[in-house]
Formats: sequence, structure tokens, C-alpha cells
Amino acid sequence: MKAGFIGTGSMGMPLASNILDQEKSLIAYDINPAATKPLADKQARIAQSPAEVADNADVVFVCMPSIDSFHAIVSGDGGILNGDQMKIFVNLGTMGTEALAKAEAELAATGVPMLDSPITGGVQRAYDSDITVITSGPQEVYDQVEPLLKSFARDIHYVGDKVGQAQLVKIVNNITSLTNLVIGAEALIMAAKGGVDPEKTLAVINAGSGQNSATLSKIPNFVMNRKFNMEAPMYITEKDAMLWRMEAERLNVPQNVAGATYHTIRQAIAMGLQGADLSELVKVVERAADFELPKTRD
Repeated sequence: MKAGFIGTGSMGMPLASNILDQEKSLIAYDINPAATKPLADKQARIAQSPAEVADNADVVFVCMPSIDSFHAIVSGDGGILNGDQMKIFVNLGTMGTEALAKAEAELAATGVPMLDSPITGGVQRAYDSDITVITSGPQEVYDQVEPLLKSFARDIHYVGDKVGQAQLVKIVNNITSLTNLVIGAEALIMAAKGGVDPEKTLAVINAGSGQNSATLSKIPNFVMNRKFNMEAPMYITEKDAMLWRMEAERLNVPQNVAGATYHTIRQAIAMGLQGADLSELVKVVERAADFELPKTRD
């Protein structure tokens, strides 16, 4: 099946590139023409609209940064609903169950099924074909798309036969990861302000029961060196946290701990960090503590 890709930003580019490397052909589109240049340099065909992608590909992958941009490429002017060749639509972004339900209904009206396949793992793992995919939707649709997913994924978790189930799992994963980062920052800042070398504190946490993804990778690699270069924009984090809150309210589940994480992210936005890197979330804690975590790594 011919593959198409829409949304070649920081996460979409490596995914699209890996599909191209495996399939030897790809048609791609991004609202920013410069974002598709690396694919054009590898002989991918560059489309002028989402509809053109859907006119020339059997399976269309979409990796969008926001809910509005997701709806625009589906049903907006020149959206994929205007294409004739597309047989399967694959969403790779975190858009929430409400947005997915709307798009699924619109696509179903044209006879096109959807696979819900949000990704997790970060930019570098995407380049290394080491990303994790959480996927849900009709089993027969998944079976057709799986070989393409394997071009960029190390782990694929099929979590159910309904579109939206993968969104819910991804949102749960996201809020867990964000909470790990916040509590990790609070812990290190408290110990450092009390006079303990943060490297020694981090070593104890990672050798003990407190270790998590933030203390094992995010904090040592992007915070301790004060480089703040995870390539994870804060505005996308804000969207992810908002989606968690929407789902928590829809399902009427407690928000006590994750709610504190949500408010920390809102504080970051209020501080003017909307365009900053996610790792700069530590600055919210530093400001409240009136203490800056020292740089301990190059």
C-alpha cells in the first residue's frame, strides 16, 4: 500500500523518514514547506495540500501538534476528506477522545476507517526507529497498517478495537510522565537547597525506590546541564495536560495528584514559558523555592 504523511514537524519528520526508508516512496505535506525539505531531498513527493496526499496514498499518517490543526487537515479546506485514494487514516498524535470521535465519524461517512496510534518516546528515539506506539481500532485495519508502524516503532501496544482507547492510554501515560518530572524537580531542589549535592541525591533516587523516567533520563540529560533541550514544546505539554483534565472530568475520576501537575504547567504558561522546552518546567519549582538548581553537568 502506498503511504502518505501529513505533519512533518519535530516528531513527524523522523517517522515519515523511516517510512520512506522502508517503503522507498512517500507523499508528504506540511503547512510549512521547509519542514518537508529533508524528505524531498530523499526523493519523497511533496504535496501542496492534505487532499493531494489522500489522492495519492492508500494509508495516510497524520502527526499534528494541536487539536485545531488536526481538524483542519481532516475536514478543512483542502482536507483529506476531499481525497479519493485513501483507504485507511492513521492518527499518530494526542488529540483526545472527543476529537477522534468527530474525525472517525467524518471519515466513516466516506467509507474510510481510522486507526488510533499515538506515539511516545521522544524525538531521538523516533529517529532511531525506537518509538513506542499505542494503537486501537478494528483488528483488520491494524493488521494492514502494522508493517508500516514497524518502520519507526520498537514496541507496538494494541490496546483495543475501538478508536479512542489508545488516546486514553496515551493521556494516562503523559500525565504520569509529567508528574514524575514535577516531583523529581521538587525533590532535587529541596535537597540542594538544604545543602546536598544534587548529583548525590539523584544517584540515591535512581538506586532506590524513587527512580522514574524523569530521574533516569529527563533530569540528568536536560536539566542538570541547564541545556533544556528535550525538543518537547511546553505548548504541546499544555495541550496534553488539558486533555488529561477533560478525560478525568468526563470519566469522573479523582484529580488530586495529577491536578497539582496540571496547575504547575499552568504556572509555567503564566510565567511566559509557553514556547519553552518541557524540561524548563523545573523553573516553576525554582521560582517558588527561590532557589536555582546548580549546573552539575556539561
